[in-house]
Amino acid sequence: MEKKYAREMAVIGVHSAKFPNEKDSYNLTNAVRRYELEHPVINDAEFQVWQQYSCRAWPTLMFIDPLGNVIGKHEGEMTYDAFDKLMVQMITQFDEEGELDHLARPSNFQKSEDTPLKYPGKVLADGASGRLFISDTNHNRILVTTLDGSVKQVIGSGEEEMADGDFASCAFKHPQGVALDGETLYVADTENHAIRKVDLAAGTVKTIAGTGEQGKTREGRRLGPTMDLSSPYDLAHHNGILYIAMAGIHQLWSLELATGMIGPFAGNGHEAIKDGPLATAELAQPCGITTDGVKLYFADSETSAVRSAGIDPAGRVQTIVGLGLFVFGDADGSDHHVRLQHPIGITNYDGVLYITDTYNHKIKRVLPGTKSAFTVLGTGKPGHVEGTLDQAQFSEPSDISFANDKMYIADTNNHAIRVADIETGVVSTLEISGI
Repeated sequence: MEKKYAREMAVIGVHSAKFPNEKDSYNLTNAVRRYELEHPVINDAEFQVWQQYSCRAWPTLMFIDPLGNVIGKHEGEMTYDAFDKLMVQMITQFDEEGELDHLARPSNFQKSEDTPLKYPGKVLADGASGRLFISDTNHNRILVTTLDGSVKQVIGSGEEEMADGDFASCAFKHPQGVALDGETLYVADTENHAIRKVDLAAGTVKTIAGTGEQGKTREGRRLGPTMDLSSPYDLAHHNGILYIAMAGIHQLWSLELATGMIGPFAGNGHEAIKDGPLATAELAQPCGITTDGVKLYFADSETSAVRSAGIDPAGRVQTIVGLGLFVFGDADGSDHHVRLQHPIGITNYDGVLYITDTYNHKIKRVLPGTKSAFTVLGTGKPGHVEGTLDQAQFSEPSDISFANDKMYIADTNNHAIRVADIETGVVSTLEISGI
């Protein structure tokens, strides 16, 4: 919309934050950079603009005419087609009234400095093959390195597109979670709303689910290439089935790799925290997923919760820690005393869950049996500090993986992969070489 109507429409983003971490202007600046927004964004940390415009919902669209008058309001998301139709009507009207000048507006937008990694979202360490798979999200590519950071393969041209082909010509759009099965890597191509299959031996990429369009389907199963997906964010593979954290419609999905059939696995699509049978449970923007072969465990980000879903079709969704959409904080302990703040990454290591408590800038250990959570790394303040476990600082870490007694962390806002040596208790930054 901004590109199409660059001479007719001005966009101003108003950020009225839900989470305390999002109120900080430094963190907001990173979010604006990460999502590559070029319009100005107000940090409405005290909800002053929200109140002045009588907002009640995220998101709310306010329509303002060329003279500065509020002429309309829309609560909730709006489709491109509906928005486009409305813009045509408004432009026609204000042109007839002589109020539009159609002049190009100067932009103060400045691109951020490029770095070897740019907002890496997810990481997967594979000790058996000595490889590290990094979703270099804002470079729109996947890096395959050794565990000490030497680049072996670069998957993706870097263009923001959806294209199959060899590693040099294929393209992703802000990829996130990955899952490995031998020499096959599966990628959650988040903003292309697709699942991609990478043949690491042949050097090719193929789309196996998703059309490239964002979908609203919350039930039924279809062949992968014919089904619209909605922001797939993370993946877990088990027994020929790929489980997908479908963040955009608050569900877990499953893709049967032998048949290519895909559809919802858990959650009815309503955004809430409600346990129960797989089909009727309610989730809230799941962004991380892992499995122990019996249950799926997922980071239910908007409810600041860690939850599980039985793999058996008769299984249930159960909450391990977390209470609701507006219950969050930073408190270790057990059961209802635990507080997290928008966790995104999760992994299972030696029967214990580890999460990135993203908005608390921490790594935490979660024990399902006792419904407890404890801080392992991070001081609670954003930063990029090396050293011992009690000194290390991160900035919105988004994923975690283990290999050879080391913890690999996607330290998203620091544009880095951090490594915590479990034996020595020292945290360092992985040096990426050979790009």
